Amino acid sequence: MSAFEKGLETMLPRLRRFAHGLTANRIDADDLTQTTIERALRARAQWQEGTRLDAWLYRIMRNCWIDTARSRARSDKIMAPAEAYEHVGHDPTAQMEASLDLKRLMRAMEQLPPEQREVVALVLIEGLGYRETAELLDLPIGTVSSRLVRGRTALLAMVKEG
Repeated sequence: MSAFEKGLETMLPRLRRFAHGLTANRIDADDLTQTTIERALRARAQWQEGTRLDAWLYRIMRNCWIDTARSRARSDKIMAPAEAYEHVGHDPTAQMEASLDLKRLMRAMEQLPPEQREVVALVLIEGLGYRETAELLDLPIGTVSSRLVRGRTALLAMVKEG
């Protein structure tokens, strides 16, 4: 198994968590993770051994999510909203897997604005530093810091309420 394949396999849980942080939806997170892995495998030659595979994969995932959000915005103008189909064939597995505290925290995460949610997911969940997050998202460190503070404050308030 190559270094790329080992790294990709190691990154799967982290990618899945980041995907959930971006999408705020388990099904969308699964789809986003799969799309990211597919794109990474197709673009494998573009990754250079010795560079940060995690940052490269996070960037691919973020770009995939932006593409998906844009596509949905266009399709929402002509199709029924996705919420109309959410409860068809509902799978209760997620409810059995997660603890009550985790569910409460994830519900709170879903209510954060997307720009705060992605910073919170990268820094608090994935453990990236401010500088890494800023580079990955192409933002100034001060913006990352302020989004993190606002996101963390909002999460704490929502968890205490709920």
